Amino acid sequence: MNRVLSARTDIAWRKKAIRLLKKGNPKHILDIATGTGDMAIMACKLLKPDKITGIDISGQMLEEGKKKIDKEGLGDKIELLRGDSEAINFGENTFDAVMAAFGVRNFENLEKGLTEMLRVLKPGGQLVILEFSKPKQTAVRGLYNIYMKLVAPQVARWFKQNKEAYLYLGESANAFPERQNFIDILNKLGYCDTGYKS
Repeated sequence: MNRVLSARTDIAWRKKAIRLLKKGNPKHILDIATGTGDMAIMACKLLKPDKITGIDISGQMLEEGKKKIDKEGLGDKIELLRGDSEAINFGENTFDAVMAAFGVRNFENLEKGLTEMLRVLKPGGQLVILEFSKPKQTAVRGLYNIYMKLVAPQVARWFKQNKEAYLYLGESANAFPERQNFIDILNKLGYCDTGYKS
């Protein structure tokens, strides 16, 4: 459904986000809210790290992800574990990089989750977050609102998916602190060299 609703644009977004990690040449990456492992699989292919650990609270999503990973022959590189992103079950300074795609807006306590990511990130490591936000341009924002409130839930219903989940997508994206507001939160928590790209 996400592929259909984004006309496969989410694939390009993921690739761009992952490539931001390339300069750091990370060997051990944590994928937050990994879901079915799409980001982990793509990062494994693009960055060739020694290991990627993906965590998610949904056991069903992880089971689907494990099937994908086995099919790709990446079981020795990618490990998926059940875990809470707001209480990460790893020690300090464990990972060279942390990434999250379309999951941070679902945190119950955003600052707690971001603090946990910083805790497990090695000094000098990178955090990359890919997330929805509202368009700035008025005309584009109008189209975006129509799409999120009317089109996405209707398409979800046609595909016998959960209409409410796609209504929630728009609501959670609207509630998420965007651009500079998000950067301000990161800076307050102790992140440095922060920035965003629309």
